[in-house]
Amino acid sequence: MLTPLATIARHPTLRLIGGAMLLIGAVNASLFPYQSLVAIERVGFSGNAYALVLLCASVLAVTASVTAGIVTDQRSNRRQIAALTAATTVIGPSLMLLAPGPASLIMCHAILLPVSTSLYGQAFALAKLACAEMPAQRDAILASLRAALSLTFVVVLTVWSLVFKAGVDVMAIYWTAAVAGVLLLGLVLRRWPRDGATSWQDAPSGLNLRQSLHEIARPKVLTRLVALGAITSASALYMVLISLVFSATPGRDASDVALFVGLVAGCEVPFMLALPLVTRRWRRSVLIAAGGTVYASFLILLPLLAGSPAVWLLPLVAGLGGAATLTLPIAYLQDLMANRPGAGSSLMALQKVTADSFCALAFAASNGHHVLAAGLGGAIALAGGAALLLADRQRG
Repeated sequence: MLTPLATIARHPTLRLIGGAMLLIGAVNASLFPYQSLVAIERVGFSGNAYALVLLCASVLAVTASVTAGIVTDQRSNRRQIAALTAATTVIGPSLMLLAPGPASLIMCHAILLPVSTSLYGQAFALAKLACAEMPAQRDAILASLRAALSLTFVVVLTVWSLVFKAGVDVMAIYWTAAVAGVLLLGLVLRRWPRDGATSWQDAPSGLNLRQSLHEIARPKVLTRLVALGAITSASALYMVLISLVFSATPGRDASDVALFVGLVAGCEVPFMLALPLVTRRWRRSVLIAAGGTVYASFLILLPLLAGSPAVWLLPLVAGLGGAATLTLPIAYLQDLMANRPGAGSSLMALQKVTADSFCALAFAASNGHHVLAAGLGGAIALAGGAALLLADRQRG
């Protein structure tokens, strides 16, 4: 379990990616659990209007990520694109600090932050290149890097729990996000390997935009993307529902949201680090589908148990399911386009936009009924797991 951590610590590029995951986690942990609360209860968006913001954010995120993946494969200019992307992580939260309101929220959460999410895929594309000389360790290294993001959730949300109990306003989340964004931009500018000066080969793909999109649009790729998106839509819907469910539950407040989300992330970390023990025995698709089933049960139970002490047992369930659904799709998708690290990692954004679209559909169809939204989200995740197993069985 400690071997991949030692490898990351010794390898400058993997160490950079680990630091980036920590800072990306700080931004996500500060904003994602509370953005629905800010949008609906502070800015005044309706549930359907916020669902539209989520859908627009998903479309822009996938457009930015796929474009970045294709362009970096074409030109091998990964450092330049990463720096431009990291800059949007600074600008988005800063707008909400300077002029909070509908226009800033749309700019931040529907435009700038969705663009910034492409840095996640770019970092894992770089990780794949850096692991070229140690392919047997790739799954373990990718899982450990993803665990760093979850670890940040534990720390940041524990702090927010204490801060909110002290009476600090929820809009303070944008200060943390802006500071983390500045540090992330500085890290990319100082430590990201310079293009053409790496120990691994990163030759331009030679494909134009149409050819690159044609590779992504193959049925073999798209069917699995839809299935994975359906599975991971459960975690997207959880992030939307958690603050709304707890704010509607007597005795729960923003500090409980921070504590709960932090516990979920904390439970994910040991399960993620232990994943290599089971990936040697089971196919990735089987483990992903199993994780989706566990996560669906967590999502369905969340609004039902929100007012009960038993709700504090659910982070264990979410951690077990999330460990598989948040980490294993990374290598699974990269291997669908083995010779295109940028485009292969950008598939994670396509998976996310599919997940967010399913999430927005479940949220809008529920018309604000949290139990119904969770039930629809759980059903979608279960259907996605069945579809993924069927697709891989047909391939076999």
